[in-house]
Amino acid sequence: MGTIQKENWKPGTMLAPVPVVMVSCQANGEEANIITVAWVGTVCSEPPMLSISVRPSRHSFSIIRDSGEFVVNLPSSSLADVTDKCGVISGSKVNKFKETGLTPMPAKTVRAPIIAECPVNIECKVKQQIELGTHVLFLAEITGVQVSSHLVGKDGRLALEKAGLITIAHGNYYSLGKYLGHFGFSVRKKKLHTRRD
Repeated sequence: MGTIQKENWKPGTMLAPVPVVMVSCQANGEEANIITVAWVGTVCSEPPMLSISVRPSRHSFSIIRDSGEFVVNLPSSSLADVTDKCGVISGSKVNKFKETGLTPMPAKTVRAPIIAECPVNIECKVKQQIELGTHVLFLAEITGVQVSSHLVGKDGRLALEKAGLITIAHGNYYSLGKYLGHFGFSVRKKKLHTRRD
C-alpha cells in the first residue's frame, strides 16, 4: 500500500452519511407539523432511545419542547422531494401535510401523527433537553414503532432492505445501496464441510 496523504481541516460536522428523517409533531389544539432533520441518532438499546437536534429558530422547536413528544418518520427514496421540501418551507406559513400531500395517521402512544407514506414510524417522548450551541438536543424514549406491512415477511422478519431508505451527506441525498454483509460477518466462523466416503 502506498503512502496515504492527508490534509488538516478545521473542526466541523463531517460525520457522513447520516439518516435524513421527517419528524412530525403537534401542539395541543393546533395542526400537525413536519420538520426534516439530519441530526438524529440511536443512543440507547434498553430502554430504546434516540435523539434529534433542532435549532430553536425552527417552527417545530417550540412544538416539540412544549408537547414533549414527536414521531421520527423514515422516508424512502420515492419521498426524497417532499423530504427536502419539508426542510425548506416553514410550518409557520404552510400546512406541510396539505402542501406535500402526505397523509397523517394516528400514532399509538403520542398525540403527533405518523406519516403514512413513510415505511417506518418511531414514536418518541422527550426525556431530556440539552442546549448545545446552535441546536438543542432532544433525548427521547421510543414508546412505539409502526412499520408498513409489505416489509414484514410471513416469518415476522422486518425486511428493512426493501424500504429504500435515504441518507444525506453534506447536503446531498443518497439511497441506501449495495449489501456488504451482516454485523459480525468478518469474524464469523465458516462451517467446515467434511466429505463422507
